[in-house]
Amino acid sequence: MSTQTEQQLEDALIAQLETLGWDRVTIKDEADLVSNLKHKLEVHNKTSLSEAEFKQVLNKLARGNIFEKAKTLRDKVDFTKDDGTTGYIELINQAQWCKNQYQVTNQITMEGSYKNRYDVTLLVNGLPLVQIELKRRGLEMKEAFNQTNRYHRHSFSAGYGLFGFLQLFVISNGVNTKYYANNPVNRRDFKQTFFWADEENKTIRQLSAFAEEFLEKCTLSKMITKYIVLHESDQLLMALRPYQFYAVERIVERVQNTTKNGYIWHTTGSGKTLTSFKAAQILTQSPHVHKVVFVVDRKDLDFQTIKEFNSFSEGSVDATTNTANLVKQFANDTPLIVTTLQKLNTAISSQRHLKVMDDLKDKRMVFIFDECHRSQFGETHKRITDFFGNVQMFGFTGTPIFAENAAKNAMGKRTTKDLFGECLHKYVITDAIRDENVLKFSVEYIRTFKSKDGVQDIEVEAIDTAEVMEAPARLELIADYIIANHNRKTHDRSFTAIMAVSNVKTLIAYYELFKRKKDAGEHDLRIATIFSYQANEEDAEADGMGTGDDLPDDTHPVNTHSRDALERFIGDYNATYGSNYNTRDSKLFYAYYKDIGKRVKNREVDILLVVNMFLTGFDSKALNTIYVDKNLKHHGLIQAYSRTNRIMGTKKSQGNVVAFRNLKPATDKAIELFANKDAQEEIILAPYEDYLKKFEEAAAALLAITPTVDSVDDLLTEEDEAAFIKAFREVIRVKNVLECFTQFDPESLPIDPQTFADYRSKYLDLYDKVRGEKTKEKVSILDDLDFEIELISRDKINVSYIINLLRNMADKPPAEQAKARKAISDALDTEAQLRSKKELIEQFIEQHFARLTPSDDLGEEFDSYWAAQKQAALEALSEEEGLKREALDKVLANYLFTEKTPMRDDVIGIMEKRPALRERRSIADRVIEKIKSFVETFIEGVD
Repeated sequence: MSTQTEQQLEDALIAQLETLGWDRVTIKDEADLVSNLKHKLEVHNKTSLSEAEFKQVLNKLARGNIFEKAKTLRDKVDFTKDDGTTGYIELINQAQWCKNQYQVTNQITMEGSYKNRYDVTLLVNGLPLVQIELKRRGLEMKEAFNQTNRYHRHSFSAGYGLFGFLQLFVISNGVNTKYYANNPVNRRDFKQTFFWADEENKTIRQLSAFAEEFLEKCTLSKMITKYIVLHESDQLLMALRPYQFYAVERIVERVQNTTKNGYIWHTTGSGKTLTSFKAAQILTQSPHVHKVVFVVDRKDLDFQTIKEFNSFSEGSVDATTNTANLVKQFANDTPLIVTTLQKLNTAISSQRHLKVMDDLKDKRMVFIFDECHRSQFGETHKRITDFFGNVQMFGFTGTPIFAENAAKNAMGKRTTKDLFGECLHKYVITDAIRDENVLKFSVEYIRTFKSKDGVQDIEVEAIDTAEVMEAPARLELIADYIIANHNRKTHDRSFTAIMAVSNVKTLIAYYELFKRKKDAGEHDLRIATIFSYQANEEDAEADGMGTGDDLPDDTHPVNTHSRDALERFIGDYNATYGSNYNTRDSKLFYAYYKDIGKRVKNREVDILLVVNMFLTGFDSKALNTIYVDKNLKHHGLIQAYSRTNRIMGTKKSQGNVVAFRNLKPATDKAIELFANKDAQEEIILAPYEDYLKKFEEAAAALLAITPTVDSVDDLLTEEDEAAFIKAFREVIRVKNVLECFTQFDPESLPIDPQTFADYRSKYLDLYDKVRGEKTKEKVSILDDLDFEIELISRDKINVSYIINLLRNMADKPPAEQAKARKAISDALDTEAQLRSKKELIEQFIEQHFARLTPSDDLGEEFDSYWAAQKQAALEALSEEEGLKREALDKVLANYLFTEKTPMRDDVIGIMEKRPALRERRSIADRVIEKIKSFVETFIEGVD
């Protein structure tokens, strides 16, 4: 039954691919694959190759690893012709991506260390570029993912290694379908598999719908040739996600067809750098665009962006170390420039550069602005449009400026739309959290004082004065709170934290307070700090909207008190890390700025104290907590909170925000502004009590499988061990979230710390056992499980579950058998999917189970019984309703593949005798209900 369902899935997919322009071809093994490759390369290149010539090409294709083969695919292969001249073979047409040869095949057998047969393979010009692995409905996609990994180890490199040219994998169980780029097995991660989506970010999960959108030959060719990035520094292939694809497409279309500007709203942490790089790279290849200029607003981002761009494509960008170098790049044939706002402003306003820059005034150029919510972009925007007469400008932001959060400056209030025009694509924070591209926030609001009657909260806005907010007693309470709770928040310093305060004076007080307490032996936290030391700095961020400068500007006066304090703090830093930084040398101070960021990322700093710096544009996956003692709102709040929400392994379950001010109204407002109005629960974690209830449920599930620690040793089969592993993983996952709440008390849990530790030991023992058996030929199902903390679906109670209960019941005494019968009866009554099967299962128990001998295979007996009952039911349905038997099978197969209810016309079409017109509707509806009932009884919940 299960094989048939998977086969139907495969057959229906191939039939659909044929309608999408793929030619079906039979390829049994590598000999067929090589023969077909020769023919298709000859057709594509409009040439013919002798066996000797093709052998040279084949030998060159056999060289290299996955990354090197991906580069070969995008190049031409040279060979020596029989007449001594050099010939070239194109493997894929990248410029006109639809003009290639497209074939689909299935069940290719390759033999390496093991023999494998692959499900569905898509060939472009004869090369296997996409591998599709299918699993029957009811199985996890992770099984298909693990299967592709086994293929890689066992047989992909066999023979000429042509399967090394795979660019993409597609995995599906019919109802869920994902794609991911090909990379070495040790560099693959199931979390880096993606659902496709439409332009509104609605995921497309059904295999048939996915195939229609993603596997259409021109779309897939464009994805392979344009939207897979070869990451040079990591030697990896990166497939763009759907929202990145749509954003780049909209920008490219805008440039090709209009002179209008636009902006992209993709939430912080969603990979805007990769998206903007791909847009810039494609635009530089356009003959209509003279140059693409990527503009950042801080010099550290200038360096960081150049490094990232060059990691995507080696040598794609040269550093603009100063304005003169920038002007030189404008004047020469450099296609892609990365520069800062400051250097760009100087280039178009300084008299000494104007002679060169004037020649560019009418050239067609595209400017791409990173983090375009910054207020500085308004001034630069005007200068650029005043200076250049033929430019298009595009902005990227995670937090656009709307009328509600626009700050007033010399240019007046300007929104992102005012500066860049319409938004071309949106991918907001709720989209990213749903897709697991960023983490949720866990926000805790800590009251730091009460009114005299000791009951009411005092609204921060009403008493935001130095007298209260900077009171030494209050700062000490907050410092003590952080010292007491920091290890819990950061999982015993597996992660780091940032602390944002309202002004430099308060920061100095906090730093000295933490230092005094450390000297007194109250903590051993590594505290570091950096801040601007300019005059009038006391509360540059009073509006909470992130408009302050990140680095001191030499043109502004210096606050000597702040600078002296920072010198002392840098002295502490030098003593701790053996460095030699100071504020007197601007280069050394900038080096300090970069070094402190690097140490935060490397988890060498526990808490970084800041006023404004590092609250926007600083990406550190290792940072999971922000302590906030300053007013924040709108985009400034979301940007600051978002420092914590980058994905990093399974232990980092959320971004922690600890607010020592009443920021709840501002948080709610910001979420409403930058997400969906009703989506707050998708961003903020549920209350502690909700997770406590989840833990109790997870613990109950674990204890139902293994009531005691010792009972883990009594698990008989791999299925039993797998059930324990999954149950304990869920306990760990929920406990991981609970530990981040300050009210967490391990003693209040239904599993005490010692018992938890004992279960964990058994869990780790199983881990060692599985790893030790990896070299055996038999593939253990436990090897397909991840021993890590990750969200998994609960085990379903289905027919397989019932069969296992029966199997366990077989050798038990009568009393135990009675208990098992009661458990089966309860399951049949309570599980919705089993109710329709109750009569048949009880009939099997009564008529067949009792007469089985110990040598009989219970599973096989039940399968035979079920197949016979299913066949009888089909025959009965066909006879009762007068349906053509083979046609009924096709309607059922289509229903299973698409999960779309059969149409009335389809049902009428398979009837031996068409009913009268006035009866058709009621008869068709009756038959459709019977078909649905058949599927519910005999197919759903069986495997």
